Amino acid sequence: MDKPRIEAAVREILAAIGEDPARDGLKDTPSRVGRMYEEILGGHATDPGKHLETTFDENYNEIVVLKDIPFYSMCEHHMMPFQGKAHLAYLPAGRIVGLSKLARLVEGFARRLQVQERLTCQIADTLMTKLNPRGCAVLLEASHSCMTMRGIKKQGSMMVTSALRGHFVTNHAARDEVWAHFYHKG
Repeated sequence: MDKPRIEAAVREILAAIGEDPARDGLKDTPSRVGRMYEEILGGHATDPGKHLETTFDENYNEIVVLKDIPFYSMCEHHMMPFQGKAHLAYLPAGRIVGLSKLARLVEGFARRLQVQERLTCQIADTLMTKLNPRGCAVLLEASHSCMTMRGIKKQGSMMVTSALRGHFVTNHAARDEVWAHFYHKG
């Protein structure tokens, strides 16, 4: 990431909106914004799938669910944040993965300029590619600041996206079971 270029661009934005980039409260803002982008958009420089490379042999053939994984990302249309919770499930085929690795997968793809639809599919496709399970399901629920604090300004609105792969596409009972897990509170 080119932090000096980001800093120069932020100084230009400050000047363009009529601010003095050299004034006391703003003089370090370009540097802070550069560090912020490096942190929240650092997923562009990573391969989130690498977190799923360490797996364990286990003869477990029921649904594995990890839900309520907090995430935040940046909408590529307005460069404004969206945040929410991810819910993941997979049906192992002899191999399982550590639960923290699933959360790291979500974080790796979320730390990019994104749209929620693509983020959902990237997580599901990587689960299928790296774990080779019998199926997986991903559901993301997020609030988008580009809709809540600008434009239509609809506070409390939540976007929900899902991606089903393998057994969850073809077996309606399995699909119903995973939706029940995702939406059960408590």
